[in-house]
Amino acid sequence: MTQTVSEPGAGAQQAPAPGRGGGSGYLRFILRRLGTSLITLFGITLVSFGLGVLVPLRPETANLSQQALSNPEAVAAFREKFGLDLPVWEQYLRYLGGLVHGDLGISQQTGRPIATDLGKYAPATLELVLWATVLSVLIGVTLGIIAASARNRWPDHVSRLISLLGVSLPTYWLALVGSTFFFRQLGWLPGSGRLDAAITPPPTVTGFYTIDSLLVGDFAAWQSAVSHLILPAIILALSNLGMVLRFTRSAVIDGLNTDAVKAARVKGLPTTRVLMRYAVRSASSPIITVTALSFGFLLAATVYVEQIFSWGGLGQYAYRSATNLDVTAITGISVVIAVIFLVVNFLADILASAFDPRIRLQ
Repeated sequence: MTQTVSEPGAGAQQAPAPGRGGGSGYLRFILRRLGTSLITLFGITLVSFGLGVLVPLRPETANLSQQALSNPEAVAAFREKFGLDLPVWEQYLRYLGGLVHGDLGISQQTGRPIATDLGKYAPATLELVLWATVLSVLIGVTLGIIAASARNRWPDHVSRLISLLGVSLPTYWLALVGSTFFFRQLGWLPGSGRLDAAITPPPTVTGFYTIDSLLVGDFAAWQSAVSHLILPAIILALSNLGMVLRFTRSAVIDGLNTDAVKAARVKGLPTTRVLMRYAVRSASSPIITVTALSFGFLLAATVYVEQIFSWGGLGQYAYRSATNLDVTAITGISVVIAVIFLVVNFLADILASAFDPRIRLQ
């Protein structure tokens, strides 16, 4: 009976895929995923650039004064500066050439290279999204495991209600309610910005105020950064909690139905040990996948939260770019977010395949 328990759990997780040669099969899997990611990235640049061209917008209308708009030479100079007078195919090739060298173009609203702007605003967004992902995954996975282990009992019903609320409530509504209640009415938490007005930002090392302030020993700045981070991070985490909870519940329920779990129960192992060692372990690959999906979802949802909390990250920059018809900046933001999402998913695929080698055959 001991052999029966150990074989399903260990064999499914550790044995190399048949015919793959162990390490060489893993290398082929990595190269295949890398190739897929590069093709996807090319498609994203094509779609992002194409949408920017197809949308009937005139950037000069949003960026030039009325006096300049009435001057044909000023309009022509503006279009020539940003390459808007070139054929579409030439604009795209020129854009791809710039991407290869890290050049995302010039922002029409700031007049600075977009790469410089994104380097300034990206750390704020990544710090917010990272902590929101950690919160949503920790809470969602915990509730999902509880719901699966108590299937069709009251903990499961409560967890599913929380999941339904998390999926149904719009992110911007949660942000408005949270800001109104906890900042304006109760005054428990700050309502905007990343630091108090009286606090000097710490020297930039990572761009994450919670980390940079600790590196220089500025605990006042650290306390301020954490207090400003709590509310927007919780709002983002709540908007994503339902998806993580439901995904985890389904994966753990599937794990509880495996042969390894059935054999462990026959052997008489404790319920908690069976749940964590076999069911949750078999669900580790889907949980890693949903973590990556959560990160990408929160990158998109941060636009609403950053605007309401004046966070000063990519979300606010994207909002201003959209309102100013800065097509070049919008395209650059789309590409950068896509790259971040692809990198996270690539790493998630590699990590998930390490837990479950069967993924390499899919």
